[in-house]
Amino acid sequence: MGMSLSGWKQKIVAFASGLGAPGLFLISFLDSSVLTFPIINDLLLIELSMQRPARMPWYAFMAALGSVLGCVLLYFIARKGGEAFFHRKAGKHAHAIRHWVEQNGFVGMLVAALLPPPTPFKFFVLAAGVFEVPLFSYTSAITIARLFRYFGIGYLAIRYGADAKPYLMSHKLPVTVFVISLVIVSYVLSRVVLKRRRRPENAD
Repeated sequence: MGMSLSGWKQKIVAFASGLGAPGLFLISFLDSSVLTFPIINDLLLIELSMQRPARMPWYAFMAALGSVLGCVLLYFIARKGGEAFFHRKAGKHAHAIRHWVEQNGFVGMLVAALLPPPTPFKFFVLAAGVFEVPLFSYTSAITIARLFRYFGIGYLAIRYGADAKPYLMSHKLPVTVFVISLVIVSYVLSRVVLKRRRRPENAD
C-alpha cells in the first residue's frame, strides 16, 4: 500500500494493518471523519480478504461500520459548524453540492456515497449536516452505499486475487455506474412494494 502519505499517517496505516478487522474499522472511521486516507481502506480490505477469504464478510462489515460512524461524526461536526463552516470547506463546490443535497435527499446521498475517488464526498457529508438532512435518511443512505461498496470490493478480492487492485483502478467508472444502477433499481422496487402494501391497509 505504497501511498503518498505523511510520516505520521503512514504510522497509523502500519499500526492498523497489523490489527486486521479492528484496524480496517479504524482507518475507515478516520478516513470518513477527521482525516483522509485515500483508498487505503479499500486496499487493506483487498489484502485481508485475499489472505483470509472466509473472513471477507466480517472485514467488509467492519469497513462499512467504521465509515458510517465516521460520516455520522462529521455530520454532527458540520451541524455545529454551521453554513459559513461548510462554505469555507467546500469552496467553489459549495453551491452545487448544497443544491444536490437539498433537491435529491436520500437518493442524492446514496449516489454521492457510491461515487469513487476523487469525488469530494466529505463536502456532501458536511452539506447534509449543515442543511439538516434527516439523520435517519442520511445514515440509511450511507449504510446501504458502504455495504454495497465494501462487500463488492471484498468479492472482487476473492474472485480476482492480486488482480483486484489494478482491476478496480482501471474500471472505477463502469463498476460505479453498475453499482449505482443496481442500488437505485433496488430502492425503486422497494418503494413500489411498500406502497402496494400500504394501500390495502389504508382501504380498511
